[in-house]
Amino acid sequence: MYIIVGLGNPTKEYQNTRHNIGFDVIDKLAESNSISVLEKKHKALVGKGIINGQKVILAKPQTYMNLSGESVRELVDYYKVDEETELIVIYDDISLDVGQLRIRKKGSAGGHNGIKSIIAHLGTDVFPRIKMGVGEKPKGYDLADYVLGHFTKEERKIMDESAILAEKAIELILIDEIGEAMNLYNKKAKKVE
Repeated sequence: MYIIVGLGNPTKEYQNTRHNIGFDVIDKLAESNSISVLEKKHKALVGKGIINGQKVILAKPQTYMNLSGESVRELVDYYKVDEETELIVIYDDISLDVGQLRIRKKGSAGGHNGIKSIIAHLGTDVFPRIKMGVGEKPKGYDLADYVLGHFTKEERKIMDESAILAEKAIELILIDEIGEAMNLYNKKAKKVE
């Protein structure tokens, strides 16, 4: 069994923001695989299903970003998964161009508060993750304002395409092909014109 966690913030005001791209990917996975992600438990909205022949739990923590680790810890403990191989976390990354994916087996938080919280609660930084590039913060912008801001129409189109690629990458990771997923999808994204 795998737990696939998309990071974001609950409530309508944060919908479709850069910081909620993890939630967007979970929604896309849920839709493509007819999984309902509406059950409230483990401080998250969760749904159970099958993707690429594997049992999965899709989860959207409802703790707000910087407390995401509380929910992830509960999920890992309850479902008794090995976080180093059976947990996949999807989140936004401002150091990558809009739409660029970066798949990793482990790594530091890189300043991302949701990942900091997960590392703190799990006691390890070894877990597969998919970083979704949301573009660098423009000069003079407050970081919080930027990540809680919305994509332009063109950026949204690119992010929707990237979410499909993230979905394909997840399908590979689920059959123990993270190396192949990295080879295929750790590429530069199209530039926003």
